[in-house]
Amino acid sequence: MIQITLKIDGMMCGMCESHINDAIRRAFSVDKVKSSHGKGETVIVADNDIPDSKIAAAIADTGYKLLSIERKPYEKKKLFAFLKH
Repeated sequence: MIQITLKIDGMMCGMCESHINDAIRRAFSVDKVKSSHGKGETVIVADNDIPDSKIAAAIADTGYKLLSIERKPYEKKKLFAFLKH
């Protein structure tokens, strides 16, 4: 699994977050998507990587501005993982 973090300019409220989340869900098969207008970012968790060009097109269609894309492997947090030292 992969975690893709998008920096997005223009989100001002919860409705903006919903607009971005819905656009991502419609365009791609994702396990999870969560946006934060306060942080100006959207985090996508998916089984397969999504090409930058397709992400950029999906965000451009919403009217918001994509600033950057970062990827890293996604590790699911396990229950009681905080107990391990």
